[in-house]
Amino acid sequence: MKKKTNKDAKERLIFALDVGEDIDRALKWVELLKDHVGMFKVGKEAFTRYGPEIVSRINEMGGKVFLDLKFHDIPNTVVRAAEAAVNLGVSMFNIHALGGKEMMGKTVISVKKMAAHSGITMPVILAVTVLTSLNDDDLEMLGFDGAVGEIALNLARIARDAGISGVVASAHDVVSIREACGEDFVIVTPGIRMDMEVVGDDQKRILTPGEAIRRGADFIVVGRPIITADDPVSAADEISKEISEGFEQIRGQGSGVRSQSK
Repeated sequence: MKKKTNKDAKERLIFALDVGEDIDRALKWVELLKDHVGMFKVGKEAFTRYGPEIVSRINEMGGKVFLDLKFHDIPNTVVRAAEAAVNLGVSMFNIHALGGKEMMGKTVISVKKMAAHSGITMPVILAVTVLTSLNDDDLEMLGFDGAVGEIALNLARIARDAGISGVVASAHDVVSIREACGEDFVIVTPGIRMDMEVVGDDQKRILTPGEAIRRGADFIVVGRPIITADDPVSAADEISKEISEGFEQIRGQGSGVRSQSK
């Protein structure tokens, strides 16, 4: 993972493409934003509506795809699903850390072999830790023993030991994960909001783009703050500006920025 610089700030912005009543409307967002974001997240809603075609069409338009399906099943089933994702030509995809170390490890081994055999670039494989819609009370209700941050950190360590490229984690958990898992461990942060409220928001553990970057996130995922903006392109550019400013603060103040954000 290369060091973050403000030169590639736009590349660190992932747009959540769970929009549109038909595939052509969804792809209008790709056409609108492809020069303003680094990647398009195709999640459960978009993939269920439009199937693999949306991935292939984004690729044809010159966009990159983060396939956000959170594969979570027995190891063999997840391995087969991961191989299918590689065949689709995605740049990034995720599996759920709660599937266990064996599931994650076998997936990494299979994808590496497949990429090498096909002569393609190895996609980034992420493990989902704890959803940003969940807080301590939610986890206690589900029977987990420990705070959200502790559980997310433990899952990140298991993912790293299994050979996973990085994790999807709340910006609130970034500092501890970065310190435990190292600078090359990729951290993708959803639950990003600007200084405004979003109607119907179900995210609970959120931060602004600049805060997430200063804490050490590599990529941030943004959907509704861009979709609901009067000018989506300007909103995306403003977020990239915040990312760039976050890089500048890290460069200017060193690792102290992260430690102050705990």
